[in-house]
Amino acid sequence: MVQWLLEPLQAGFMVKALWVSAFVGTVCAVLSCYITLKGWSLMGDAVSHAVVPGVVVAYALGLPFALGAFVFGFGATVIIGYVKSQTRLKEDAVIGVIFTGFFAFGLVLATKIPSNVDLFHILFGNVLGISPSDIIQTLIAGTTTLVVILLRRKDLLLFCFDPNHAKAIGLNTQLMYYTLLSVLALTIVTALQTAGIVLVVAMLVTPGATAYLLTDRFDHMLAISVATSVVSCILGTYLSYHLDMPTGGTIVVLMTILFAVAMIFAPKYGILSQKLNRHLPGAETRST
Repeated sequence: MVQWLLEPLQAGFMVKALWVSAFVGTVCAVLSCYITLKGWSLMGDAVSHAVVPGVVVAYALGLPFALGAFVFGFGATVIIGYVKSQTRLKEDAVIGVIFTGFFAFGLVLATKIPSNVDLFHILFGNVLGISPSDIIQTLIAGTTTLVVILLRRKDLLLFCFDPNHAKAIGLNTQLMYYTLLSVLALTIVTALQTAGIVLVVAMLVTPGATAYLLTDRFDHMLAISVATSVVSCILGTYLSYHLDMPTGGTIVVLMTILFAVAMIFAPKYGILSQKLNRHLPGAETRST
């Protein structure tokens, strides 16, 4: 067991992968709680796919990929808001149209614009081969996200939980809307190298969803979300090394397993506990 733990640490790329994955997992887990309360899982999917053309353009122009990804990701959300306000379409339909259009545009650019972009790494991540410049971009984007959330945590929580009440007490809900979109785009930029476009949505949604099943308190939800995410990231990186599996995919599989365990065995909201409560004497009387 000791050898199993120490062997990966003898390789420099594995040490980098472990702490970068843990950092990314922390950032995603914190935002995941807000995304879960707000019900923005589909918005996270939209932004993650919309950054593809930004990455391609940034690499082609010699700019940091994080800059291109953030501009296109945030731009897509602005377009979604504009189209929704100007048409009779519902938000889910607008999101579906915009994010698939951006994603397809990115695929076309990746095949036509000369660059060193590896489309496979964009889609599925490559934390084991992350470069020093990409690490710096990841740290900047992730730290910025955490600082913004820390400074506006109470306002963001109220906006996510009850936007009507937030507006009634004078909170600028439009500012909160775009603040949350901004940190969402930054978080996706943070996780791009670890999980890639396809899997980043799971890192943004699954930790918060798991924690939501286990507690009613938001501070406890944050702690559980971060713990499950970091454990999945570290253990997933270890397993990917020993079993020769994709790192991002392994991390997401572990997160999904933890979610399934919480869904079944959660003390209050788990499937088993709810079935047990329904069969307890007097359960029918209490429900009425």
